[in-house]
Amino acid sequence: MDIVLTLVFSIVMLFFMIYPAIKITEWIDERYPLPKKLYTPFMLTTVLLLSLAVGLFLHYA
Repeated sequence: MDIVLTLVFSIVMLFFMIYPAIKITEWIDERYPLPKKLYTPFMLTTVLLLSLAVGLFLHYA
């Protein structure tokens, strides 16, 4: 039940984490240039990790 509740919180946070993920990816791309082929998957992975982190925080905090 804990996993389901955490995933529900994370799914809601997906939309809110898009902008911070874009900014983080741009910041990393300025410092360490990413190939264009890797830019989008890196940004999507960042969105998923940020939303999962916020979902975990909302569940356990």
